[in-house]
Amino acid sequence: MKFDVYASMLYTANSPGTLILNIHALRTPNQTVVSEMFTLEPYIKAEELVSIHGENRLVRFEVANPGEISIVYTARIDNAYKLVELGDVPETPVHQLPTDVLTYLNPSRYCQSDKLFRLANNMFGNIENPFQKVSTLVDWIYNNVQYLSGSTNSQTSAFDTVTEQAGVCRDFAHLGIALCRALTIPARYFTGYAYKLFPADFHACFEAYIGGEWILFDATRLAPLNSMVKIATGRDAADAAIANIFGDISFNAMQVNCTLADENFVPFYYLPGGTQGISYL
Repeated sequence: MKFDVYASMLYTANSPGTLILNIHALRTPNQTVVSEMFTLEPYIKAEELVSIHGENRLVRFEVANPGEISIVYTARIDNAYKLVELGDVPETPVHQLPTDVLTYLNPSRYCQSDKLFRLANNMFGNIENPFQKVSTLVDWIYNNVQYLSGSTNSQTSAFDTVTEQAGVCRDFAHLGIALCRALTIPARYFTGYAYKLFPADFHACFEAYIGGEWILFDATRLAPLNSMVKIATGRDAADAAIANIFGDISFNAMQVNCTLADENFVPFYYLPGGTQGISYL
């Protein structure tokens, strides 16, 4: 499935500084960047930084002079996913997990799974099948946490979201990750572009490691699960921030869009009692 993605961002530099952006679509075995263009106005030399394990593609540039900086990224992405049958898949014991997955069991800045251990196990610990366990906790988040724009900030954690019962996609993802980790299911943050997301924006959801696959979950239900273009993954939003600013640089405005460049798109969502999970590699 092909998608066209677009992001424009406007900053004002009040003094010299550095910007590191994380808005480029990932290149993976199942996600091909057919074409892309990244422009800076005024022109500034930028360098691409790819993380060691390929979790993100960063662009870093130094701002030498005060003034406005306009950033535009466009790309056509040829994306693929697979449906994985998980109805009879048992939970993977910790001693059998791959080394690179173990880090996604640990509490992190925004996902305090240690503080939510009792809650998670009291509510979901009796469900044996890991896919049904995660699906059930995702349903619980959807039904008990209100999606409310502007209700949280960059400091809000999963523990805060349980308490306040309100948040945005980032908070829904953090809570899902924390509950999974509390249940000894590795989980990681997923940020990307999403077709049919309204209002259009960067989107956050999460992946849980089940049956040897990273299975996608979105507790907001704001976009079809097969409409995602992956930008980055990480322990939480701190690892996959759209922008990191160093210096006196102010954010002014942003526009994001993801449109279909193919035909015959059929939206896919998990159904109650379903046993198929969706995986993006």
